[in-house]
Amino acid sequence: MKSKTLFVAFSTQKGGVGKTTFTVLAASYLHYLKGYNVAVVDCDYPQHSITTMRKRDSELVNNNQNYKMLAYKQFKTLNKKAYPVLCATPEDAIETATDYIKNEKDETDIVFFDLPGTVNSEGVISSLAAMDYIFTPITADRVVLESTLSFAMTIDSLLVQNSEFNLKGLHLFWNQVDKRERTDLYEVYEQTINALELNLMTTYIPDTKRYKKEMFGESPSIFRSTLFPADKRLMRGSNMEELITEIGYIIKL
Repeated sequence: MKSKTLFVAFSTQKGGVGKTTFTVLAASYLHYLKGYNVAVVDCDYPQHSITTMRKRDSELVNNNQNYKMLAYKQFKTLNKKAYPVLCATPEDAIETATDYIKNEKDETDIVFFDLPGTVNSEGVISSLAAMDYIFTPITADRVVLESTLSFAMTIDSLLVQNSEFNLKGLHLFWNQVDKRERTDLYEVYEQTINALELNLMTTYIPDTKRYKKEMFGESPSIFRSTLFPADKRLMRGSNMEELITEIGYIIKL
């Protein structure tokens, strides 16, 4: 009998704070480096960024000899395929994931969901209610932070604290942190988060351009890809490995 598959989402109602990037990085790290069987449901309508990224990654591998050889070596060593990127609407996201798990012969350990950046979109709340865990990136921008904390409090009140739903917790983490500013400003914000009784993770993500680095041309240095894990050299100082380790501890991987 298959064990319980974890449903996890990086979710927020503000765009541009990294939820799609973290979905791809976490999925690729766990699937290609840590041996977990992962699937991604891209229900971020209408852009479907991860579906587009997978198509772009696949075309680069097919048209570039270096990437093609890298993919051959990787999948021969792993003895498994790339994780699937399943395109769905927010309303159909859970059914899409459930059907995939039911029909897949190997156990699926984790399904990551990339949802639209607004809870007002149809199907988003019901999809969030079916998650096991939600991870929400926050930035030290007052407008973004206020919006995100409002989202977090709503989800915590409606879904986490309601025993009718499966959601075990929502966890915030700092993103795009400028180390020069990580002083009094963050302390004030963290006091507010603590007062609201919201969960704040220990790991923070520094402000670095590498999080936008995808497969391109002849470059061997890959960070954000649906077909490869992030390059070890680029992982150093990104705090991504630390973030995924902390996530693994929270979700009991």
